Amino acid sequence: MSVMNPYLNFRGQAKEALEFYHSVFGGELTVSSFAEMGMDDVPEAERGLVMHGQLETPAGFTLMASDVPSHMDYVAGTNQFSISLSGPSDDDAELRGYWQKLGEGATIVEPLATAPWGASFGMLTDRFGIAWLVNISADAA
Repeated sequence: MSVMNPYLNFRGQAKEALEFYHSVFGGELTVSSFAEMGMDDVPEAERGLVMHGQLETPAGFTLMASDVPSHMDYVAGTNQFSISLSGPSDDDAELRGYWQKLGEGATIVEPLATAPWGASFGMLTDRFGIAWLVNISADAA
């Protein structure tokens, strides 16, 4: 089953923010750095920052966050969030359909392609200025 979640962006504060939200909502927090995910295009000094963090709460909320590397645009209060669509490979056609429709008139930030973690992943900003992330797991969940 595909899911839609908020995805928060920070400039060097993602870990601190996720730990705060964890203290508020409880649950299970997982955090991966750019280095752990093999992201060599990120400056060396930033490889310890959060590439992906995820908080799964007992109430069923899922909150995701990451740090925006210095080579990418970041304006606090303006592009601090996006919407994540994700699901297992069983939902590949559905998620690619969303990607294609959202992509009409959009700016493609990262084409939907195989990512270092094995999933198909893409980023775009739709024609209304909303940022979307699509992640299709390599294996069925």
